[in-house]
Amino acid sequence: MRTKINRLLLILLATAIGVMFIVPLIWMVTISLKSDIEAFLPDLSFIPKEPTLINYIEALKGGDLDVPIIRWIFNSLIVSTVGTVLVLTIDALAAYGLARLDVPFRKALISMFLSTMMIPGIVWFVPQYILFQDLGLIGTYGAFFLPATAGVFGVFLLYQFFLGYPTEIEEAAYMDGANKWQIFVRMFLPASKSILWTLAVITFMGIFNDYIWPYYVSGGNEDMLTLTAGIAVMTHGSYVNYPNKLMALSVIATLPILIVFLLAQKSIVKGIIHSGIK
Repeated sequence: MRTKINRLLLILLATAIGVMFIVPLIWMVTISLKSDIEAFLPDLSFIPKEPTLINYIEALKGGDLDVPIIRWIFNSLIVSTVGTVLVLTIDALAAYGLARLDVPFRKALISMFLSTMMIPGIVWFVPQYILFQDLGLIGTYGAFFLPATAGVFGVFLLYQFFLGYPTEIEEAAYMDGANKWQIFVRMFLPASKSILWTLAVITFMGIFNDYIWPYYVSGGNEDMLTLTAGIAVMTHGSYVNYPNKLMALSVIATLPILIVFLLAQKSIVKGIIHSGIK
């Protein structure tokens, strides 16, 4: 009886948390479907009386500010995709080296890497900006995604998995004539596919959703902005008085992340609970 009650309480708690997350998203969508007049009515009904897609059309056109929304979407997708590929490549190589190769001062390096995870990201903002400015990268696409490659979360995630990989399988591959690179590409990477998918989605979402860093490293070039940074620009001028248009733009910015998550949902769950080799 007690087990059933505990299970019921957990279901109710999970439902309440789910509602807390889903209601703001539904509200955002409903506001985006309202006309200018209905959006400012004192009686804010949850369901639009006369749903319209005009807000999305105007948002994609740039509205009164005539901003390059399509270019911002393209920038976000390119920057997030390139950054994700670089992070996966660098983190996988670093994790494999630390876990399976004879790296000098390995324990000290791991401790140093993990200590950087305790430092809030905002602390790195000014020094990182000065560094990129000195390198002449401000106003280039490289400044958007290169900082993500310095993260150690993915290294630690893959390191834990690679460390637990059975040595017997690796030794058998060496006996068959395989070298370290072949073992890494043909054995370790396929075995860690679920974790790589999880890291890819987390990285893609992190780069895509970031707006503070892209806003400043764009060098004042409006065409260089990403979509999330561009939304901050759209809040100026006449758009600040049109919440329905801002919500439409927010829905457009949410769709790529939602699609990526839904497509990789099974792999993400599998990667989180994965703890060994089957």
